[in-house]
Amino acid sequence: MSKGQDRTVYKRSDGVWVNKRNDTEKASSLHTTQKDARDAAKEMLQNQGGGELTVIGRDRKIVSKDTIAPGKDPCPPRDKEH
Repeated sequence: MSKGQDRTVYKRSDGVWVNKRNDTEKASSLHTTQKDARDAAKEMLQNQGGGELTVIGRDRKIVSKDTIAPGKDPCPPRDKEH
C-alpha cells in the first residue's frame, strides 16, 4: 500500500528524469540523469521520515523498489538488492 510520502522516479517522454511524490500531481524535482533523480528522492525520503522509493526504467518496468530508512521494510529477508 502506497503512503503519501512514498516517491517514484521515472523518465518523461522529453528525456527528463522526474522525482515525484506519489500523492501529488506535480514533480518535486527534474533531473538530467536517473542517478541524480534517485539521489534527490532518497534524500527527500530520509528528511521526511522514510518510505518506499520506486525507480521505473526507460522501458517502463520497475527497476528498483527500496525502503529508505527510517521506514520499515515489509519483507526484509527477501530484499537481495542491497
